[in-house]
Amino acid sequence: MAIQRHCHNEQALQSRSCPAPVSNVLPESCRHQARETISGWPGYAPTPLRSLQALASELGVSALQYKDESGRFDLASFKALGGAYAVQSEICKVIREASGLDIEIDQVHRHHEYAESVTVVTATDGNHGRSVAWGADRCGCQCVVYMHEHVSMGRQEAVEALGARVQRVKGNYDDSVHRAEEDAKANGWLMVSDTSWPGYLDVPRTVMAGYTVMSGEALDQWPLTGPPTHVFIQGGCGGLAGAVCLDMWSRLGPSKPRFIVVEPDPAACLHDSACAGRIRRVDIQVESLMAGLSCGEVSLIAWPILEEAVADFITITDDPVGPLMRRLAREESIVAGESAVAGLAGLTESIRDQDLADRLGLSEHSRILVFGTEGATDPVIYDELVMC
Repeated sequence: MAIQRHCHNEQALQSRSCPAPVSNVLPESCRHQARETISGWPGYAPTPLRSLQALASELGVSALQYKDESGRFDLASFKALGGAYAVQSEICKVIREASGLDIEIDQVHRHHEYAESVTVVTATDGNHGRSVAWGADRCGCQCVVYMHEHVSMGRQEAVEALGARVQRVKGNYDDSVHRAEEDAKANGWLMVSDTSWPGYLDVPRTVMAGYTVMSGEALDQWPLTGPPTHVFIQGGCGGLAGAVCLDMWSRLGPSKPRFIVVEPDPAACLHDSACAGRIRRVDIQVESLMAGLSCGEVSLIAWPILEEAVADFITITDDPVGPLMRRLAREESIVAGESAVAGLAGLTESIRDQDLADRLGLSEHSRILVFGTEGATDPVIYDELVMC
């Protein structure tokens, strides 16, 4: 059984409009600014929403829609929407302060002379660091990316190809975050993290605003008469899930779907926090194949959204990952990376357990949305899993 644990969140608010304390975490003005800015980037186009009707019929649900992020800019990941946007936003502030010019965010690229002395820094399992490096390259500033010892060489090389310097750190993702924060303070660098902690909320808020471009596109593209009844969304530190849940809840109001967060069992910080009724940290001992979701510390800014919006938290093993990647490639011509299929795996494995399916409210009337968050961000690993 791939599903290891399930926690139903009794605090989740169903059939209600998004309350102000939740919507104020990521106000509409922030989400609107992100949409306006990112849609103006060269090469921007909404990524496709693909119908997986054959799989839906097999699972016994009405519809299954897959938001395919494998073609997002040149980064093949939804992360392109967050880190790069936050870099641009922060560099805009730097330029305003240094020059006295009241420039708009889309004018940053005209003032590289002010950005050249700035170094942005982040920690990553791969995709966020690549986005920050891409944003730094576009804005003309320097970039240092911290990677823990288990991140693949392919993902390191992808970051370095964008001109960033990679610093390896012993331990796991959370260790790399702490080291990046320490070095940023010591060197006067600008930290651009996709997770948050006490005293560090504004930049992660901007990152999350970028992510809502993806959820907004998905709702605009939704082809069915009724909205999604269920959304299976990846966990990680919670930034992605928080952004998607808040944005969809704000748009759909009382018709919001049932949100189910899916995490690797060894890194289930959101599940454990939901069970405890407060933020809990996981000391990761075993790295998941779903590398982008291997986070042990909850994003402080995301948690107030998740504890109100998410009805269920489930944890899974790595077992379904490779088979789903292969199936999508062979039957749907979809390139899906390891973390991309987590939500889909949560759905398929829940359907296998009739008791759990019933508890999640899954039936022949269910309209499911999942987010395929990345393509082959490490081609070597992708080929090993899909071509076997």
